[in-house]
Amino acid sequence: MSDLQTIVALAARGDGITADGRFMPLAAIGDTVDFAADPPAIIPGPQHAVPPCRHFPVCGGCQLQHVTDGAYAGFVASRVARALPDGQAPVLHPAALSPPRSRRRAALKALKRGRQLILGFHTEGTHKVVDIQQCAILDPALFALLAPLRQLLLARLKDEQGAGVALTISETGIDLLLANVSAEGLAAIEALSEFAAAHDLARLSVEGPGGIDVIVERRPPQLTMGGVAVALPPAPFLQATREGEAALVAAVLAATAGAGRLADLFCGLGTFALPLSRQGPVLAVDAAGPAVMALGAASRGAGRRVTVQHRDLFRRPLAAAELAGLDAVVFDPPRAGAEAQAKALAASAVPVIVAVSCNPNTFSRDARILVEGGYRITDAWPVAQFRWSSHVELVARFERS
Repeated sequence: MSDLQTIVALAARGDGITADGRFMPLAAIGDTVDFAADPPAIIPGPQHAVPPCRHFPVCGGCQLQHVTDGAYAGFVASRVARALPDGQAPVLHPAALSPPRSRRRAALKALKRGRQLILGFHTEGTHKVVDIQQCAILDPALFALLAPLRQLLLARLKDEQGAGVALTISETGIDLLLANVSAEGLAAIEALSEFAAAHDLARLSVEGPGGIDVIVERRPPQLTMGGVAVALPPAPFLQATREGEAALVAAVLAATAGAGRLADLFCGLGTFALPLSRQGPVLAVDAAGPAVMALGAASRGAGRRVTVQHRDLFRRPLAAAELAGLDAVVFDPPRAGAEAQAKALAASAVPVIVAVSCNPNTFSRDARILVEGGYRITDAWPVAQFRWSSHVELVARFERS
């Protein structure tokens, strides 16, 4: 006896959901599931796709390779729509999807086990590292470095020792940060320096209990933001893809069009502050000291009207009095959101507020605070930088009701 059910929606983590509320991993909308089978069997529908990577779904880098591009765009837009507070009906712009093999930064884990060096992403919800032999999301320049990295780390790590590998593509070359890899002694420094030269790295650094040490900087890593070259500190936070960054910046510029005096809160290296500085003076605030210093130096060198402030906005949010006179405020907090800053913004008279979020759940909380303070959402832009991931980002424009 069969128990056939059709998948009608996708949950936040990408599982299929039936009309009667049952969940089915790796099912797409329109698939039919026979729950009487053991295990339940999926009969693919028109939105089901063949995953492009042999490591899916064991590797935790992707959750949605089993759906078509159209279905994935629908998932991203739906996640943003569900995060909107009740009563808000903004213009929901089309989802911007970063293409395959476009990730310009990645944090991988390495583990030496006997004569093998395992290097890749964790299986979701576990500490198991998947040794990736192909990858549909990494930029080819990053993936090409994995094989030589295995050889380097095999020689540098002890058996059962783990390490962190952070890779970033800059305009001057790859910036590599190795965590828990010893650089003690001349032989270790020479080995790391030779690796950097052999693979034309811009910079190679190591991170240990005492912090980050730059082993060799052959060229200062930098990226251009808003027409300004910014020097990257070690282990910088960047948008994951060039395409994702461009989509977010375009949305922020559209949302702040016509604003003369602006603020960029949680500004980082200036992803938004530098493009915004073309239209007016910008107050840029962040707790990350190296990033704020890099932004300040870059903006001064380019003659941009950016005033930087090193400040922890979680502990000391900009108060309503400090926000007075601004035409627009952009805030782009980490995944925890910005509850305290949202409350201060809700109490202000700023005409336009633009929220950039990498977590629809905390965005929903912060958005409710702004709406309860008298703002309404006019536009929302869904963005998917982490291709085939359930990780969704968005930009939302608020204005006084």
